[in-house]
Amino acid sequence: MSLNLEQYVAEFSAQNINGEHLLQLDGSKLKALGITSSQDRAIIKKKLKEMKASLEKARKAQEKMEKQREKLRKKEQEQLQRKSKKTDKSSSDAIEGTNEQ
Repeated sequence: MSLNLEQYVAEFSAQNINGEHLLQLDGSKLKALGITSSQDRAIIKKKLKEMKASLEKARKAQEKMEKQREKLRKKEQEQLQRKSKKTDKSSSDAIEGTNEQ
């Protein structure tokens, strides 16, 4: 509808075309859905291409954020391990000092 192609809404609905299916459409599938106008198909294909590019960009950004979170989590875990080793060493040094006295 935002592309001023509302005449195809009924057919898309009848064929249960949802977002996932929409991204799978190509020229021949659009034609099979009753979009006989090559201009209309071109408009839809262009918009689908933009949507796919946007989704890919968002997917890559999500992956990048997940990698950053994982890196931060590992860094925090390493810091905790270092603190734990220092605490263990301090405790064992204190015990040794007590034993020497």
